[in-house]
Amino acid sequence: MFKTNFILLTFALFLLYGGELIAKQASSNDGDYSIRAHKLSDNESVQLDGHLNESIWQRISPTTNFTQQEPKEGGIPSENTEIYISYDESNLYIGAILYDNSPNQILAYQKRRDQGLGADDRFMWILDTFNSGRTAYFFETNPAALRGDGLLTVGQGTNLNKAWDGIWDAKTQITDQGWSVEIRIPFSSIDFDPENTTWGINFQRTIRRVNEEILWSGWKRNQGLFRPQDAGTLTGLTGLSQGVGLEVKPFTTGNRNMTHPPASDRSVDKSVDAGFDASYSFTPSIRASLTINTDFAETEVDQRRVNLTRFPLRFPEQRDFFLEGSGIFSFVPSSGVEPFFSRRIGLVGGQPVPITGGLRILGREGNTNLGLYQIRTGESDVSSAEDFTAARVSQNIFSESSIGLIYTRRGKTGSNPLNTDHTLGTDLELGTSSFLGNKNLQFQAFFVWHNEGSSGFSNQFWDRTSRGIRLNYPNFPFYSWVSYREFGSSFNPAIGFTPRNGFRRLQPTAGYNWIFSESPMLRSWEVQLRFEYLTNLDFEPETINTTLTPIEIQFESGEQLEMSVSRNFEQIYEGFDILRDGTVIILPGRYRNWGVNSGFETAGFRKLSGEIEYSYEGFWTGTREEIELEGTVRPYRGINLSANWARSYVKLPETSFTTNLFVLRSNVDLTPDIAFTQIVQYDDLSNLLGLYNRFRWTLTPGSDLFLVFTRNWLDTENRLEAIESQAAIKINYTYRF
Repeated sequence: MFKTNFILLTFALFLLYGGELIAKQASSNDGDYSIRAHKLSDNESVQLDGHLNESIWQRISPTTNFTQQEPKEGGIPSENTEIYISYDESNLYIGAILYDNSPNQILAYQKRRDQGLGADDRFMWILDTFNSGRTAYFFETNPAALRGDGLLTVGQGTNLNKAWDGIWDAKTQITDQGWSVEIRIPFSSIDFDPENTTWGINFQRTIRRVNEEILWSGWKRNQGLFRPQDAGTLTGLTGLSQGVGLEVKPFTTGNRNMTHPPASDRSVDKSVDAGFDASYSFTPSIRASLTINTDFAETEVDQRRVNLTRFPLRFPEQRDFFLEGSGIFSFVPSSGVEPFFSRRIGLVGGQPVPITGGLRILGREGNTNLGLYQIRTGESDVSSAEDFTAARVSQNIFSESSIGLIYTRRGKTGSNPLNTDHTLGTDLELGTSSFLGNKNLQFQAFFVWHNEGSSGFSNQFWDRTSRGIRLNYPNFPFYSWVSYREFGSSFNPAIGFTPRNGFRRLQPTAGYNWIFSESPMLRSWEVQLRFEYLTNLDFEPETINTTLTPIEIQFESGEQLEMSVSRNFEQIYEGFDILRDGTVIILPGRYRNWGVNSGFETAGFRKLSGEIEYSYEGFWTGTREEIELEGTVRPYRGINLSANWARSYVKLPETSFTTNLFVLRSNVDLTPDIAFTQIVQYDDLSNLLGLYNRFRWTLTPGSDLFLVFTRNWLDTENRLEAIESQAAIKINYTYRF
């Protein structure tokens, strides 16, 4: 009865106040937010060097009407910015002059592709090439000519997939007036409708030393660059060409793997291999990609974590082939259900399984978005050969809403079809930016089912399903959301990720953010109250969490301070092995505990920055004390060194133990195209010391040389024994037609 009433109340609220859904969204900005792209004449060209001295830039009137979002919403920027846009048949060119009265204080620590720019001055922009207000290409650069990019999709929250590495280029110059940038984006790198001469576009600039954010369009705090529906327009685009639409990317790899398990003989395996990826645009907006003998030698190692919970940890996907389509396959991302998790393909227990080939189709046709994976993996020591299918289709409805389906299939090659695993889900997203005039309101609903398949799960229909709804009010200064979801007792999609099942969960959250625009010390102060009420399927409480965050302060200097207090209730029906070695067992029962968490972070733009987080809480029948320290030093541009130490001290009536995790990382980037990474990780639960090295040289955009070396040691009685090492070289080159 409670669930039914809750759903009815949610729909009533949405229908009562969200009638604006079916109307076209009104403009949320005042003024003219339209830019005309100027076509280069036959005798004009752009020499990409960061100096805007070509004739095309001289005959364009720049766009300058930027507005401050931070620290003062609607304020006048402290520095001027000029934007110029031109194009020829094959490329889009963007020029920008970012004036700065103190050019010696311009910050540009990072050079590596897609590295976070939280410490740097930056220039970001999006291109909504279908002018739909739903998806966009994201780009960013800094005064050191870093290239960052990604695929942006919107819904309840922002999904920015920075694994997409488009082929484009940027050059910058720091002058006595500030800094300038010239950008070239080939039309063959992006999808668009050639019949549509108007795109969505927006720009954002960060002046890091004063933490000032200025935007061209959508400058209100409940808008922003990552909402394509708040972008301006780019007009005048005619006669664009993507070429034939064929791209071929062959690669060659060489590998040497050595394993030396304790008390066993060492084995060495050497191999040389080759393969290729090829893609073809059937239409300007639908692209098919074929991968043969797929190799992921360049993929960065997972960041190690210590797990003291009852549930498995989710490690993010890092392989480019799967990440590129993650936006289309996103399924109600804020609702906690994941029917398709690509790490279930080609990885078993963290060990790689060979992918012999695969097909990927991504794109859109009109208001329909579609994606397809068809992958075959080969036999290995940990898995038989398998076939995987994942298909996704969603239909845009109204101005900011969609409805979709997702399907996955997994089965051993040549197996009985009755033992094949199938999953089917549907999701609904409703959204408006004009709730009560100018507020955002969003609603999600989903339902997922899978068959009994090869796993032998319960054959009861509802046991193998999940369902839920979520209502979100993402605004400023007040925000809130509430969600309800149910997971059946046997819900576990074969290509999905489900850390917990067999529950019903209600989770409301509300918060408020004060802005001190006239204060010389405080920038903002946020408070939040979060509640979670989770029961089993018989409505018996299993987890009840209440978390109050009375202090989340951002100082004008860039430092941040946070403190929260929590109250937790847990009921477990089976014993819980904390260390997973049989030494520390938590018995069934009910547990109530309090906890406090605090943290302080220095401004990220400093050459020496750091963060400390401390928590003390009740932990089952005892207590847990955690401290995490992180420090970063940037002695020179392109050199970033960081260290992280996380320590947990658990004290129980019958025993106590301590865990430690150490991570050291160095990024040495000689240029935006030459980068060296080294990661050292150690934890005293596994007693494994790991070393990861990667050298990447981008020969030309889209073509790379990788050198990768990893080595693992086992700490046995204060002695390190090498148990595994891997060395790989990979070179790929992109040909476009």
